[in-house]
Amino acid sequence: MSDQSNSGGLFLGGLLLGAAAGAITGLLLAPKSGRETRALLKQSAEALPELAEDLSATVQIQAERLSDSALRSWDNTLLRLREAIEAGIEASRQAEAVAQPPIAMASPLPVAPANEAKPNAKPNAKTVPPA
Repeated sequence: MSDQSNSGGLFLGGLLLGAAAGAITGLLLAPKSGRETRALLKQSAEALPELAEDLSATVQIQAERLSDSALRSWDNTLLRLREAIEAGIEASRQAEAVAQPPIAMASPLPVAPANEAKPNAKPNAKTVPPA
């Protein structure tokens, strides 16, 4: 889209420049007297500032359009980048959840107190039978 608007501004600038060059060439090659040619050249010279102003305004408008287009494009790129980063973070979190399933809490095994003897244990010299 920016290529089309930029080429339109270039075309218009070239058209105006070509028209001015054609007018000057036509005046110089026309079979008129020197006085008439000088009068026409004077008129053309007086029109040149207006032509330059029009060309400057056209270039400025095209630059603003290009700038607006570039800003919109940049904003869209940043938005897509943020969305991609968020999607990547979410995918990473999901991959971690799948790779490491939550550990189910098992019921704790009963632990005999240290001073009680185990029921199937054989008494030895270190084990003191309960009284």
